[in-house]
Amino acid sequence: MIGIMGAMTEEIEPILEYMDDLKTEQIGQNRYHTGTIGKKAVAAAYSRIGKVNAAVTASVLIERFGIEKLLFSGVAGAINKRLHIGDLIYASTLVQHDVDITAFGHPLGFIPETGDFFASDQALNAIAEEVALKLKIPLGSGVIATGDQFIADEKKKRWIAEKYKADAVEMEGAAVACVCNAFNVPFFVLRAISDAADMDAEFNFDAFLKSSAAISADFVINMVEML
Repeated sequence: MIGIMGAMTEEIEPILEYMDDLKTEQIGQNRYHTGTIGKKAVAAAYSRIGKVNAAVTASVLIERFGIEKLLFSGVAGAINKRLHIGDLIYASTLVQHDVDITAFGHPLGFIPETGDFFASDQALNAIAEEVALKLKIPLGSGVIATGDQFIADEKKKRWIAEKYKADAVEMEGAAVACVCNAFNVPFFVLRAISDAADMDAEFNFDAFLKSSAAISADFVINMVEML
């Protein structure tokens, strides 16, 4: 079974429109949807915003539904100046930019026995590249930084870029990566740019959330069909 996640309803509702034999189950405070896309069995859920919510949802998808691969579809703020609203980027690696135990001699983002940067699955990334070629749309890759903060500040944005060499920033990806790494589940994180993580981020996010989320969701659907 293939797992698909998003953080918000806007990120997962476009996925549900493609699913047949749709069934919904309430587990805790989240709803989990099962069905098929083509002949592929799929379990989909939106986690709600933030690292803890994302980790809980990813864990349930793995333990309760037995997913064998996890695809995350959503939106992000651009750190790299080459990224613009609507552009697609997948995570080659992910890191938690808000982890700081440097007082104990560890580098920023590092957690003992857990690590810092998590590499996404190369096979899934290769499929994403094939989908991009098929759809004839540009697809970037790079470091995605995750933290429990909505970044709307040029100074913070530059700090994340400098410390982590990040290309985009969001609030769930690295938590999903950490869970998948712990359970040896291949994962893929795709983000469509909704804002530039600057002083206008709040306004751009609201304006472009649905359109950017739909772009990401359509791409993930195409990936599922190629798996």
